[in-house]
Amino acid sequence: MIIAAGIAFAIVVLAIIIGLLLKRQLREKYATLWLIIGLALLVISVFPGLLLQLTEVLGVEVPANLIFALSIVLLVGVALHLSWELSRAEDEIRRLAEESAILRTDLDELRARMDSQVAGSGVQGDPPRDAPAG
Repeated sequence: MIIAAGIAFAIVVLAIIIGLLLKRQLREKYATLWLIIGLALLVISVFPGLLLQLTEVLGVEVPANLIFALSIVLLVGVALHLSWELSRAEDEIRRLAEESAILRTDLDELRARMDSQVAGSGVQGDPPRDAPAG
């Protein structure tokens, strides 16, 4: 019964990952890791003897301890990777905000220059976008 539940769980995990990929809600670079995890779950569920052999090879007494240890290593790796991605995203956001501020300043200067030229020639131009038309 537990083997069937493990297989069902692994298939559900794989189906969710594939569904998120198809809906473009999960990027490929993240999906690769999760697909590997899902496939590993499926292999261990189908062949539970592999987990027992792995615990003997690694010198772990209880297979559950190996699963917990591997899970902790995986979670630390995911947290580290996401922290790295967040740092890169913050740098990109900062750069884009600075570029936007520079472009807004340039636009304001061009509008001011255009307004002064229009006022000097006596031609009435369009009202500024910020001011209500009146």
